[in-house]
Amino acid sequence: MKLNRRELVQVAEAAVLGGLVFAASPAAAQADRPPSSAVRNGGPLGARLQGVQHFGLTVQNMDRAYAFYTEVLGGTEVMRDGDFQGERIHNTLLTDQEIEARVRRVNPRTLGVPDLKGGAQRLDVRFIQFDNVVIELLQYRDAEQPTGSGAAFAEPLDKMSPAFPRMMHICFYLRDDVDFNKFITDLEAESARRGMTQVRANRVATVTTEEQRRAAPTVANSNSITEGKSNGWTLIYCKGPEGEQLEFVQALGPVKRVFDNARAAHLKVASR
Repeated sequence: MKLNRRELVQVAEAAVLGGLVFAASPAAAQADRPPSSAVRNGGPLGARLQGVQHFGLTVQNMDRAYAFYTEVLGGTEVMRDGDFQGERIHNTLLTDQEIEARVRRVNPRTLGVPDLKGGAQRLDVRFIQFDNVVIELLQYRDAEQPTGSGAAFAEPLDKMSPAFPRMMHICFYLRDDVDFNKFITDLEAESARRGMTQVRANRVATVTTEEQRRAAPTVANSNSITEGKSNGWTLIYCKGPEGEQLEFVQALGPVKRVFDNARAAHLKVASR
């Protein structure tokens, strides 16, 4: 049976109205409504998260670290706070270390546990925003030390190999059109200009001295993977100004699609 134009319009209008009625129905409204707090709090733990908020890095020199992450790498300050002390903040951050000291029957200070409870040490923080994540810089200092440039409470760790269990690193994601090798060259040069001599990237070529590392050709600044599941992934490890472990990566081609698809699938599940 053929319908004339008027009948087609009437059918279309009925379909639209029917859809509106369905959408306005209690069942449809319930389906579109976000879950209540009670439902959310009774659901899986993962459904109660909304991603990673920040990574924290305890530093020896707050001003130096801040300059690197803002002036060199281009982050922007979110906020800063400090002079934290007292029982609540001490217990919030350091209870496990206090218990460990008592298990070992030693003074917590000998394990590098600051006394925020009594106020002998203080904590300062600064938050730095990047495109998709925040980095928090923390410095523990003696109460009489000045904020920012004062000496840290504890010595920095000497063993910073990424092979150590518990060792973490911060990874920065380069834009697709960036020349990776030139980026590393410029990063080292800009950091050196500011006196940040700890900022040193590894090389793909085998080197055995710092002089050889500096003399390596620019093409040795990155490791590009062209086969297997990581096809399109480029990376290099680098130390930051505090001796912290950094990584820089670029994801193109097949591996970029893998990560993009995984993110889309995760967001689809998380939005349910």
